[in-house]
Amino acid sequence: MSSIQRTAVITGATSEKGIGVATAERFAREGWGVVILDLDGEKSAKVAQNIADKYGAPAFGHEINVADESAVGRAHDAVASAVAAGSLPPVGAVVNIAGITSPVPFLETTVELWHQVMDVNATGTYLVSKAFLPAMIENGWGRIVNMSSVSAQRGGGVFGKVPYSAAKAAILGFTKALARELGTTGVTVNAVTPGAVDTNIRVGSTPEQEAAIARDIPVGRTSTTEEVAAAITFLASEESAYLTGVTLDVNGGSHMH
Repeated sequence: MSSIQRTAVITGATSEKGIGVATAERFAREGWGVVILDLDGEKSAKVAQNIADKYGAPAFGHEINVADESAVGRAHDAVASAVAAGSLPPVGAVVNIAGITSPVPFLETTVELWHQVMDVNATGTYLVSKAFLPAMIENGWGRIVNMSSVSAQRGGGVFGKVPYSAAKAAILGFTKALARELGTTGVTVNAVTPGAVDTNIRVGSTPEQEAAIARDIPVGRTSTTEEVAAAITFLASEESAYLTGVTLDVNGGSHMH
């Protein structure tokens, strides 16, 4: 544990087939401490314990509602206490993965759905980044990696529809503006835009829909969670120091620009 210098805080990281768990495991393999933050605090703690047992990395789990400022503050304080107690290294990366989709045609959406999707995806990214950023600035080193989507670039066309695409597009603007503002602090801010990924976020999709999605991808398949995790951990690495405000596409060629 003494050789581990930094901790990665990851939101939305309890789904067994999710990008979050794959990312947390990759960070642990690469020598980071790991914090798992998700709505279910008990499950977050269990995932963290599994990672600690499997990789020997310091790991911590806590509940969070990323769309609620008070809940984000409580989660931050719990992590800060663990760092102060020496059970976790200082936070060096924040990975905003928590999100929900909205496979509802526009005229069938409600304002409640709009706010829910915006709050979890966009406001959650804002609140979590804001909570953990001061300590990274103080340390003179940090990485924020935000989860957007090819849907933001293409205007949908995968599974999530208008609210989801709009929220993920907001994340891209947030990423670039914050990266510009933090340029000389040692903290970089980047975004990952996956295409179709083999996760359970597309609950309710039919085999026909899945086949159609794959046909639209030049490499002929959806990506694995591990492929997205590799992009995220690269953006959190020492080697990515000259990359900030970047949108890293992980889409198999489904969107080229």
